[in-house]
Order: sequence, then structure tokens, then C-alpha cells
Amino acid sequence: MPKALRSTRFRVALTSFLTSLVALGIVSAWLVSDAQSRLESGAAQVARERAAAIVQLLNTGARPADLRLLVRDSAYEVVDRMGKRVITCPGLRHGAIAPADGFVRGDSVVFLRPGDADLAMPESIGCQRTLGRDVEITETRVHVAAETSGDSKYLIYGAAVVDESGQAALDSVRVTLLAGVPVIALLIGAIAWFAVRRSLRPVEAIRSEVAEIGAHDLSRRVPAPDSADEIAKLAETMNTMLARLDTAVTRQSRFTSDASHELRTPLASLRTQLEVLLAHPDRLDWRDACRNALLDITRLQDLVGDLVLLGKLDNAEPDRLAPVRLSEVVESCLSGRRNVRVEIEGDPMVLGNRGRLERLLRNLVDNAQRHTRTGVEVSVSTVDEFAMLTVTDDGPGIPADDRERVFDRFVRLDDGRARDDGGAGLGLAIVAEIAHAHGGIVEVAEHDGGARLVVRLPLADTPN
Repeated sequence: MPKALRSTRFRVALTSFLTSLVALGIVSAWLVSDAQSRLESGAAQVARERAAAIVQLLNTGARPADLRLLVRDSAYEVVDRMGKRVITCPGLRHGAIAPADGFVRGDSVVFLRPGDADLAMPESIGCQRTLGRDVEITETRVHVAAETSGDSKYLIYGAAVVDESGQAALDSVRVTLLAGVPVIALLIGAIAWFAVRRSLRPVEAIRSEVAEIGAHDLSRRVPAPDSADEIAKLAETMNTMLARLDTAVTRQSRFTSDASHELRTPLASLRTQLEVLLAHPDRLDWRDACRNALLDITRLQDLVGDLVLLGKLDNAEPDRLAPVRLSEVVESCLSGRRNVRVEIEGDPMVLGNRGRLERLLRNLVDNAQRHTRTGVEVSVSTVDEFAMLTVTDDGPGIPADDRERVFDRFVRLDDGRARDDGGAGLGLAIVAEIAHAHGGIVEVAEHDGGARLVVRLPLADTPN
């Protein structure tokens, strides 16, 4: 199938054309059929009225021969009980409208063929045109109403044809609809084609822009129309998705670069120590060399463990969370720690993963102990509908400009310190990811004489 025939605008236009053709055809056929039925019913009613008028005259004592003077502009035929015709108007072949197989009261339809009517006969005077102008040369559809006189002596047949002017108008309408319905349907299809083409122009612009956006050029955005319709919403969604992808790719690139740097340093140190040990086995104490190598391996192991945890947190599944008491988390995590003061107000319960929450608190306390001078204070409280977990130290604090950046991965504010004294810069990043996975946030609060980190977690719904 050609590409143009597979396009959306062609399919919509074709569907509109076919649907319009069928719908207009059905409606037109119904209208014509209803109008024809009304014309036929009108002719049948005229036939009944003509038959009833003759019956009334005969019942009042009029003779059949008098009907020619009493009844004008009417088509009828009267026969006696023996089937002998008494009078007819206009001149018709015997049995043309009277059934040959016997009298049947009611309405019927007969067809007068050429030759069944002779308008030159004396009987046709005064009623030549009651059955139409062309009754002598064309087959004519005639409605017949059969009645009997009051004394049952005569059988009366009133006849009428469909109104010629009405039938001509209906035939004209039929021809017009027969030619006009396909044209109108085609016009509707063309309008649908142009309308869809115009509507899809923004989509084509979006597609072209997306096709040109590469993995290294995610800063570009698709054009958004001002129509405020579904296409505008699609463009907005696409731009939002591109923004997320741009942020994710940038973050992943920075994370990969930082991770490779952090992994390279202990690996290089470990390799150097082993190479020196192998090159000069008699000059180095192998115990000290193994101890230093073990420290580097431990640092590598911790770093890999943190990276694996961050990867899991990026794909956290909230349906695995369960109610957890923060007092139990604090008790389990801080048991045996020195210089850590604990203050618990109430017993808040949150919906979470206990192991992850313990890791969150442990990282906060480790970070505080690394910088504190005298000790660390941990408090648990409830504010509104949130559980508050606060860790405070009396160290140098965190500068205001770095209070957001400190939760990024591989960020260390004390760059001049020895690596043995600090981590890889993933501790607070893990805290932020765990808090986010639990529907909460972590932030650096204002505090004089040190740093105060506050974790805000939504309380779990408890049964009454």
C-alpha cells in the first residue's frame, strides 16, 4: 500500500467519506420512502372517498346512470352482482380495475397497461384526466377501493393515482439526492482531510524535532502550539520528558565520572603497594603492606556497597514498606555508640523499610560524629502529620550556599581532609534517596554552633 494511503489524514478522510455516504444514504432513502408512502396513502384515501361518495348516492336512491351527472372528476366503475358493468369513468377495459377473481372489500393496487383506458370513449367525457395524462401510453399504478351499495345490488370501485405534481417533485428529489449524497460525502471527506492535515502540522513539527534530538543534545525542546488542546499537552509532556532525560543523563554522566574517579584512587594505591612489595620484598614490611592493601579493599567494598544501594533506591518499590516505630530504629542503630544523646517525644510510626531507615540514621550519625567536637544529639518528635528525625552536632556546620549541594552524590565540602578520615561523598546522598523513597525529605536546618540535619517522614495510618 502506498505510504500516502497509510497516513492518518487519509484514513480519517476515508472514514468520514464512507460514514457520511452511508449515513446520508440511509437518511435520504428513509425520507424518499416516507414521502412515497405518504403519496401512496393519499391516493388510497382519495380512492376510498370516491367509492364512499358513490355508495352514498346509490343509497339515497340515485341510479347508476345518474352518476355521470352527479359525480365529476372522479374515476370509478360500478358492476352488478352478476359482474356486468353498469358504468365506468373514464372508459376502461372491462375488468381493468374490477378484479376478475371476485369481489373483495377494501383497498388494492392494480396496474393499468396501455390499452386498458380509452379516453376517446363517451364514458371518458368529464373524467379523462382523473387517472393521469399518460394512462393510454404508459403503465399506471392505480389504487382501488372496493365497496358495495346498501342493498348489495351494486359493487363500486373507486380509483385514484398518486398526485402527479407530488410524484414529479419526489422524483426530482430522488434524482438530486442520488447525485448529491456522494458529492456531499466526498466534500465532507475532503474537509476532514484538510482539517486533519492542519491539526497534525504541530505533530509533524514535534516529530521532526524529536528526530533531530540526539543523546548528547537533550537540551533542545519540541515546539509547543498555543492551541491548548491535546497536541499542546503532548508537546508539554514531551518537553517534560526531555527535561527529565536531560537531568538523568547529566546526573548519570557526572555520577559515572565521579564513581570512576573514586574507584581509580584506591585501585591505584592498591596496585602501587603490591608492585612495590613484589619489586622490593626485602625492603618492605609485608604486614604493613597487607594492612594498607586491606584498607584500600575495605574502602572499595564500602564504595561498591553504597553504589549498589543507590541503584536499588532508584528502583524502590513502595509496596514493600511496612509500619516501623522510629524509637525502635533509634534504639537498634545507636546502641553502643558513644557521645550520642537521644531524646524521643512520643512514639511516631512511619511506613517504611526498617533496614533502610537504620541506614539513613547511621549515615547521619556517622557524618555528625566525623565533624562534631563533643558529641551528637539525636531527637525524634511529631509535628503535624510528620515524624521528625533530627541529628545535631557542634562541629563547623554547613555553609548556607552548600546546604542543597551537600546531598548530591560524591560531594565533599572538606576537600583538603585526608581520605582516610572521610567517605566518598555518598553518605548524605543515600540519606536523601532513602528519605525520598519513603515519601519524605531531608534538609539542613538553621543552627548556631554546628550542623542540624532534619528528616521529615509522613506518619503511618494507624487503626483507631
